[in-house]
Amino acid sequence: MASLLRLPSLLSPSKPLLRRRLPAARLAAPATSRSQASAAAGAAAPAASETRGGDREGQVTPRSVDFNAWYTDVIAAAELADYGPVRGTMVIRPYGYAIWEAIQDYLNVKFKETGHSNMYFPQEASHVEGFSPELALVTIGGGKELEEKLVVRPTSETIVNHMFTKWIQSYRDLPLMINQWVNVTRWEMRTKPFIRTLEFLWQEGHTAHATLEEAEKEAMQMIDVYTKFAYEQAAIPVIPGRKSRVETFAGANRTYTIEAMMGDKKALQAGTSHNLGQNFSRAFGTQFMDENGQIEHVWQTSWAISTRFVGGIIMTHGDDAGLMLPPRIAPIQVVIVPIWKKGDEKAVVLESVDSVQKILKEAGIRVKVDDSELRTPGWKFNHYEMKGIPVRIEIGPRDVTNNSVVVSRRDVPGKQGKEFGVSMDPSILVNHIKGRLEDIQASLLQKAITFRDSNIVDVSSYGELKEAIAEGKWARGPWSASDADELKVKEETSATIRCYPFEQPEGTKKCFMTGNPAEEVAIFAKSY
Repeated sequence: MASLLRLPSLLSPSKPLLRRRLPAARLAAPATSRSQASAAAGAAAPAASETRGGDREGQVTPRSVDFNAWYTDVIAAAELADYGPVRGTMVIRPYGYAIWEAIQDYLNVKFKETGHSNMYFPQEASHVEGFSPELALVTIGGGKELEEKLVVRPTSETIVNHMFTKWIQSYRDLPLMINQWVNVTRWEMRTKPFIRTLEFLWQEGHTAHATLEEAEKEAMQMIDVYTKFAYEQAAIPVIPGRKSRVETFAGANRTYTIEAMMGDKKALQAGTSHNLGQNFSRAFGTQFMDENGQIEHVWQTSWAISTRFVGGIIMTHGDDAGLMLPPRIAPIQVVIVPIWKKGDEKAVVLESVDSVQKILKEAGIRVKVDDSELRTPGWKFNHYEMKGIPVRIEIGPRDVTNNSVVVSRRDVPGKQGKEFGVSMDPSILVNHIKGRLEDIQASLLQKAITFRDSNIVDVSSYGELKEAIAEGKWARGPWSASDADELKVKEETSATIRCYPFEQPEGTKKCFMTGNPAEEVAIFAKSY
């Protein structure tokens, strides 16, 4: 295996490592009352007029002041990722990786339910034309110049077709449907953790079929899997649709996409599924003998979601207090913070905490107890809000006496999101917490839908499109113009066609660019 990458300036970090910012409550006495905890939490919060961020530990730039700074601040403070020592790379920290694992866990089940099997392909030695600017090459191995240059994994159509050609001989070998979970490298030296890095993680599905109809059905099926995941698990209301010719994946007949609106109103391409037709099978000679004894080329698809979806979750749901995770993908759904003042209260409180933790775990709820005496409850409140844990439970001596707990929702700040006197009775407590988790899941989705819909403008002229894009919004309108017109829009507004949505309005339409009849509306937006 090659030992050296011949890449310019690769060993020079593009920026210093992210500072580890912690919530502002400092180390203090190990125990305090709830009133003191609330005071500590309040003291940790800056005044509304204060501009947070910069170099002050534990503080986050407000989204409204600088969205990009807010994003990187949250990633640092919530301990999701850090910049790697190699320019353009990131290190995914355990909490950030746990979110990726939650994505994997859901999708793995769905992939297997739809007949796919996981496997692994090695690095590639060549790749399809059209990707050269995005590739990194290994040119030296073992101290010697390599005769055959090694591509550091881009997409895997080349190696997949090399192997499919060996494995597929007959219609009996079809369909062949596989997926791999791997890292991938694209030539990208700018770094925006989870969104734009030299290396990232993804799943990459590839299938081969006997007919075009089967391949098209597969491509649509997988974009449907991604859409359901986005809505039902990540609470992100994506818009599924078809890419324009200009935006279609190189080598594909059609590309389907799910487009998500981020908190700054930019679009994020959150997942794609490609109908590759016979483009790759003809190039690589991937053939089979059909039932009539005729030799045919297979029809193929490929589809992928990457760790940029983690970035999408951050930018969709996060607020000035930090990360906000939908309960279904949160690594920790409930954090329990014990509170006591006197030494003789500790054992009684922790006994109840242990009981509540056991009750919730047995009910399948992902729960964490923070009984550390090195931080105040107020510090812990801020810390777990920053990490986006959906529900916090507080238990103090008075709660033990009343056989109850205090429950706080991450998505509803302050007293409004706090419930006192929730019974510790197992059936009541479990039903209450599960109900709150479902409420939070639904609330986050609805809030994101409302935000998205209020920032999509229907346009009937090019001037209206330019005005909408200038305001940072998405523009939706009938489109039948040429590829050249599409490129003109991109050049003049920096907006691209994100997709032709699957859901189309009825009635006659007229292209807002040319005035000619149009069969579909397209969505334009600036994007990541």
